[in-house]
Amino acid sequence: MPEYLFISIAILNILSYLTMSLDKLKSIYQWWRIPERSLWILAIAWGVFGIWLGMQWPMYHKAGKREFRLWIPVIATLWILVLLYFIK
Repeated sequence: MPEYLFISIAILNILSYLTMSLDKLKSIYQWWRIPERSLWILAIAWGVFGIWLGMQWPMYHKAGKREFRLWIPVIATLWILVLLYFIK
C-alpha cells in the first residue's frame, strides 16, 4: 500500500478524534452540536479509529449510545480486514 494512503488514514483519524473532542466540549457547554450523521460519515470513511478513541477514557463521548457501542467495533473490524487484504 502506498505510504500516502497510510498518512491520509492517520490524518482522517486525527480529524475524527478532534471532531469527537469538539462535540464533547460543545455538549458540556450546551452549544450547537455536531450532527451524529457527520460522526458516522467520518467513521465509515476510515476515521473509525479516531471515533473509537473518542469513546474511550477520558472522554467517553457517545460511549453510552447503543448504536455507537455496537457498530463502531464492527466498522473497525471491517476496515482492518480490508486493510489486511490489500497489504498482502
